[in-house]
Amino acid sequence: MELSKYNIQIAGFMQDVGNFSDLMKKINEISNDCTIQLLNSDGIAGREHILHATVHAIKSFKRDENIANDLGLEICVRASAQRQISKALDILGLKKGEMNICAVFVGCNNDSMSKLDVLLDKRDNNVLKPDINVLKNIYKISDDEIETAGSIENVMIERTSLLILET
Repeated sequence: MELSKYNIQIAGFMQDVGNFSDLMKKINEISNDCTIQLLNSDGIAGREHILHATVHAIKSFKRDENIANDLGLEICVRASAQRQISKALDILGLKKGEMNICAVFVGCNNDSMSKLDVLLDKRDNNVLKPDINVLKNIYKISDDEIETAGSIENVMIERTSLLILET
């Protein structure tokens, strides 16, 4: 998948999410004519997983096979490998309190990333590294499935791809 074709940027942050509504209002001010989606990075199996899900989300709109009406929400649905938006948000939605965040930018300029750097507490791309035990628990992944796929990231990429077959 060609990253530059869609102008997708991914960053990790550690953040204490206090007032969710206020945070989302500020994100909307930053996003202008692009999409910024914040996700709970604990449910993300690495950069390739979120990149794969993002490209699938973009392509789902082009094929008119999107599940959600919003690209950011479609990214959440695809990354969580869920067809139900409520389940996807339960897994990857932001919660109040200290959490690891995966920020996905689609069609944004570098200025948007800089503004988000200022808005969120601590940029830390290490939060994008998969925690196998957490992911196994969230997605009910067996050791055999990981061994067959080669990695937890491959398992999640496969599950994301399977959503296409279910539409």
